Amino acid sequence: MSLSDPIGDMLARIKNAQKSLLVYVDVPYSAQKVKILDVLKLEGYINNYIIQDLRLGIKNINVKLKYSVKGKPAIEVLERVSKPSRRFYSSYSDFKDFFNGMGIYILSTSSKGVVSDRVAKKHKVGGEIICRVF
Repeated sequence: MSLSDPIGDMLARIKNAQKSLLVYVDVPYSAQKVKILDVLKLEGYINNYIIQDLRLGIKNINVKLKYSVKGKPAIEVLERVSKPSRRFYSSYSDFKDFFNGMGIYILSTSSKGVVSDRVAKKHKVGGEIICRVF
């Protein structure tokens, strides 16, 4: 089965799993997804992830989701910004604060790879806005 937007699929799986209060969610492997999960882990939106080999040439990512003490999901908003049909690019000076600076944008930059908007502002680089998280 081929997907037209694998990153959007991963984000939807994470949102749906958190609505169902699941501890883990599995997503198909790709290097880009791992980089996005690295940013989510670094910013404190997920606990961890593990790359699993299912069989020869087929990998899976098992994502451990994060919840507050009261059982609320750590991620309230997880929205895809750039889509395969419409790409959104921004320079570092054009970034607006998301949820008054409490949320982040995840970007794909040419020089720093996949980073949050805070890191992009610090290094003064722009790029494609992948998604926004709060």
